[in-house]
Amino acid sequence: MRLELPEHKKLVYSTTFSVRWGDMDAMGHVNNTMYFKYMEHGRVDWFRETGFLLLPNGQGPVVANAFCNFKRQLKYPDEVLLKMYVSDPARATIETWTTMERVAEPGVICAAGGATVIWIDTVREKAASLPEALRLLVS
Repeated sequence: MRLELPEHKKLVYSTTFSVRWGDMDAMGHVNNTMYFKYMEHGRVDWFRETGFLLLPNGQGPVVANAFCNFKRQLKYPDEVLLKMYVSDPARATIETWTTMERVAEPGVICAAGGATVIWIDTVREKAASLPEALRLLVS
């Protein structure tokens, strides 16, 4: 099953990074699991930069589901541009979307994926309402 990124989304974060030799598998390209780690780094860095990684009241984001569409191989020593987008804030969730492209090939998407992030109360282990400041940031 292939899920596509929506047209309506808000760019909130971008970063570049180098593919490491150890990110590759025996086939000579970046292992599929690494793309999910790359997306995770983007989400975590964005939540950290915005002050919403883990709030003092014990609330924070948790991934409810995730997917990745692999379009072109990434290989060592590629430089990657990762862009993260958000959309559709609901009571306790937001949708996050990520694209990855080689810096040397601007606009050519190598991988695109997403994750539904649910806001939780870590003490009660239950969904909590998105903080209003976060809702405004992603709207």
